[in-house]
Amino acid sequence: MTTGEQLNSKGQAWFCTTGLPSDIVVEVDDMDFHLHKVSFYKHQYSYLMHAHPTNNFPLMSKSRKLHRLLTEQEANHSSAATPKAENEEKRCHLAFVDFPGGSEIFELAAKFCFGVKIDLSSSNVAPLRCAGEFLEMTEEHSEENLISKTESFLSQSVLNSIKDSIIALKSCERLTPLAETLGIARRCVDSIVSEALFMLPVSDSASTLFLQNGGRRSRRRKGATDGEDDSWFEELKFLGLPMFKQLILAMKVSELKPEIIETCLMQYAKKHIPGLSRSNRKALTLSSSEAEQRELLEIVISNLSSKHSTPVRFLFGLLRSTSILNASEACRQVLEKKIGSQLDEVTLDDLLIPSYSYLTETLYDIDCVARILGHFLEEERNVAAIDGRVPRSPALMLVGKLIDGYLSEIASDANLKPSKFYDLAILVPDRARLFHDGLYRAVDVYLKAHPWVSKSDKENICEVLDCQKLTLEACTHAAQNERLPLRAVVRVLFFEQLQLRHAIAGTLMAAEEPARPSAALGEEEEAGEACMHDRDDSKTGQVAVRENQVLRLDMDSMRTRVHQLERECSTMKRALEKMDKMGPRGGGPWRASLALGKKFGCKFKTQVCDSHEPTVVDSREGRPQRRPHRE
Repeated sequence: MTTGEQLNSKGQAWFCTTGLPSDIVVEVDDMDFHLHKVSFYKHQYSYLMHAHPTNNFPLMSKSRKLHRLLTEQEANHSSAATPKAENEEKRCHLAFVDFPGGSEIFELAAKFCFGVKIDLSSSNVAPLRCAGEFLEMTEEHSEENLISKTESFLSQSVLNSIKDSIIALKSCERLTPLAETLGIARRCVDSIVSEALFMLPVSDSASTLFLQNGGRRSRRRKGATDGEDDSWFEELKFLGLPMFKQLILAMKVSELKPEIIETCLMQYAKKHIPGLSRSNRKALTLSSSEAEQRELLEIVISNLSSKHSTPVRFLFGLLRSTSILNASEACRQVLEKKIGSQLDEVTLDDLLIPSYSYLTETLYDIDCVARILGHFLEEERNVAAIDGRVPRSPALMLVGKLIDGYLSEIASDANLKPSKFYDLAILVPDRARLFHDGLYRAVDVYLKAHPWVSKSDKENICEVLDCQKLTLEACTHAAQNERLPLRAVVRVLFFEQLQLRHAIAGTLMAAEEPARPSAALGEEEEAGEACMHDRDDSKTGQVAVRENQVLRLDMDSMRTRVHQLERECSTMKRALEKMDKMGPRGGGPWRASLALGKKFGCKFKTQVCDSHEPTVVDSREGRPQRRPHRE
């Protein structure tokens, strides 16, 4: 079409401004296209040459369907002509329902018929290919027609680029079922999968990095550009769920690297499920209905890799979404089991899962954490059964420390029942805790936040503590902790005295061992003195003898002190048992027990160990309370 022939828009109508009367009206969607059968310059040529070649009618010469429909209408008009109609302008009217690509694509097809050069792109080539099929614009009807043009561009340009293939696949969503019938969508999917095969990571370690970085550390295929390697994952988010499902299925059938499939799932889910990623809360998500989000969630979970390659933070995001979207129980179980297999990689912040159920009184979903811990311990038992032994694995130690920290966080919840706290605490095996200082801190926080708990419940909670695994600092704090029940304090005092006894015994043994070689050395020196009659050596031997005598006196004194401490401990036990039977009178057993401590010279510092390691923090310092972040 030349400058004399143009299509101009006027409201909801398009007009061909050539100076010729509009004799064809084509209705597509809500748009009316006012066209004419004859090209302007070809009309002038035909008028001068008195010839009417068929190719003077651009619409009819390019489209077999338009040629057939217009011919039929002209025949009908001729047979039904009336004197009044003959005087009126004859105009053909066509209406295309469900035209591929809508009015925008029909405009491009009409321009192509009138000879206007159109710009093909990855976003319009599939709709134009379907439009050519709809209008029957084949090579048999006219050379260099629309079908051949679009097929050539699709094969030589679009399908050679993974990013352009994704864009073309997106455009096919409005063209179903014609795009499926013509195989355009299938060809785009195959192109994406084949191009992705050349972007595999070079090693397993690179695969993990590839997954965590969104597929940006892949091996570059030949001819790929930087932008293409970095952005094709981002283009997937624009696909609709049906097309995305078709693409994922093709990837699985082609045995594509699981890390690549998982990265596609992660990138797509983060854009379509709100609140999935805590680190990117402000990122805009594409609008999807709750049903579509639930379906997508189940697709992502069912296609997760069996390896420990999925970031645990993403898994926890999926787990929270299962509660929000009311996903199936099977999906929740799969996620909990997968998280349990990677529990040693979890942080305390990840483990603080808010409770979304109205039936749950606690602030956090403690039952979910207990199930996750159960899956981890089951896997540990399976490994131990294969090895034939029960090792103290580093992963188990990390999980033990993690659960102790979790207990400390949830202990301040006023709705946390003693039985639930106790059940979670004893779920961790004893070999997972090198020290019980972290567990003692959780117990102390719970008793402080729940002063109304009965005496029996307090004693039951304190049963989770192994006083032999408390450091001396923790024992010192527990001995004067008024929140602990009397029975627990007595047990702490007993093991504290036992630790002191062992420490003294170790000191005595260390002192006796050097004394024996000193005595032997003294005998040798005395023998040498008798032989050599050296006065200096004689003086040295006498000094050694005196030192040995002093050491033995010190040892006797320490033994006496140990016996004295044992008698004092026995006296304290009897006094405490007597006060326990008498009941709280005269200020209660606590004042009496503290008075006993002062009587026997017991002075303690208010310190408690904060973790499995023997480090101490002042218990009087306030600790900020965590609040769950609800998304």
